[in-house]
Amino acid sequence: MQAQSNHAQKVLSHPSLDQSGGGSGSATALVPSPAQLLQSTDLLKGQKTIGILHNGALYRLQATKLGKLILTK
Repeated sequence: MQAQSNHAQKVLSHPSLDQSGGGSGSATALVPSPAQLLQSTDLLKGQKTIGILHNGALYRLQATKLGKLILTK
């Protein structure tokens, strides 16, 4: 369980998740803060598929029979 937690921290603090909007070409070197971690069960709430509105577009998050997640536009 500890290894999974360490992996999640590394993934969530990856520079690609920088939410400042500056991207990797930013002149100032900011220390990224970890992204918020949510359980998929908290998002799906017992459903197989949910809709997510993002920037005016509708996306679908779907859990597969094999336990994977698919996000489609």
